[in-house]
Amino acid sequence: MKILYYDCFSGISGDMNLAAMIDLGVDKEYLSGELDKLNVSGYKIEIKNGLKQGISGTQVFVHLEHQHGEHGHKDHNHHHQHHHHENRNLEDIRKIILNSGLNENVKNLSLKMFQKIAEAEAKIHNKTINEVHFHEVGAIDSIVDIVGAAICIDYLKPDKIISSSVELGGGFVTCAHGTFPVPAPATVEILKGIPVKSGVVKHETTTPTGAAILATISDEFTDNTGFTIQKTGYGIGHKDFSIPNVLRVYLGEGEPVAKTTVKSAIIECNIDDMNPEFYDYVFEMLFKAGASDVFITPVIMKKSRPAVTLSVLCTSETEQQVEKILFEETSTLGIRKHYVNKTMLDRKTENIDTPYGKVRVKYAFYNGRFLKSKPEYEDCLTIAREKKLPIGEVYKKVSEFILKTGNHNA
Repeated sequence: MKILYYDCFSGISGDMNLAAMIDLGVDKEYLSGELDKLNVSGYKIEIKNGLKQGISGTQVFVHLEHQHGEHGHKDHNHHHQHHHHENRNLEDIRKIILNSGLNENVKNLSLKMFQKIAEAEAKIHNKTINEVHFHEVGAIDSIVDIVGAAICIDYLKPDKIISSSVELGGGFVTCAHGTFPVPAPATVEILKGIPVKSGVVKHETTTPTGAAILATISDEFTDNTGFTIQKTGYGIGHKDFSIPNVLRVYLGEGEPVAKTTVKSAIIECNIDDMNPEFYDYVFEMLFKAGASDVFITPVIMKKSRPAVTLSVLCTSETEQQVEKILFEETSTLGIRKHYVNKTMLDRKTENIDTPYGKVRVKYAFYNGRFLKSKPEYEDCLTIAREKKLPIGEVYKKVSEFILKTGNHNA
């Protein structure tokens, strides 16, 4: 299994990420050619060898044109200090990306990164996502950083992406909305649920763009590197700290692990005043929207009122739709949300022949070893009705047949 590991001991910014990916092996001509498909002008990428406190690697400059006499950034890690902003909203970004010649995987990954930033900015400024204008990430160089990150991931095609805990830095940062303590508000919002460290230097080490890249692409966050390192890349930053301003990345090989960890959200609300007949329809709507699980827990609320907590487990891609359904289809006036890591065994489903006929069976594996199997309930129910047999008997005999015939090795 090919593993891409981000060692963020000195944080991450968009240009440091591009530099690290090129140093790791992404072809710079390929990257430039793919970025040209955006049909966005007004910039030039400069890629060269860099050195920071004895560590050599690659350094990327995104030079902007027509910047009131300035050529490029004053601070390439610092995406908050542009002297010229292009105020685009999420729909503007979507049009640029969707109308480009990039492949679908790159388009989708890029849009997920921008979605994360838009959600963070919307929450901070109490606006809807479509009302948010990207003062920083709408600028050309940040579009290049984010879409470039997606191009690099698509080029490397890792089976799994892991990140260390993320160093945020310290001190204060000046951005479009004023001076704030590090980390910037958007960075904090984007990195919710992700392990972080701070204070190693009195500077911003992780930018909102870098945070959005990590939060979108990483399957897991851990400081344990349980794999064999095959190649190392260094993305050299543009600041001088007491520690090297460098993003280190590894390509490695790990044993196939028969489980998957995905970032998920649990969205829930307490309800004490809704017709219970509506819940069936609400469940149906939530599952159609892509919810992984929906469940109700009885609770006692204020004034000893019996009520329920309606909980929905979903991925970041379906959060907005789940929230919309809860507000429009239930009587709740508010929701709460927290983020979790959902770990699943590797699974496969097969249609097998049993003495009763075709039955779908779900097999689960751990470290390549068969662990358990389960007949599809709906198939067993259909058989029970057609043959007028107890559902428990059908379920038991199908399960015994699966184990006896060894179909789990298929």
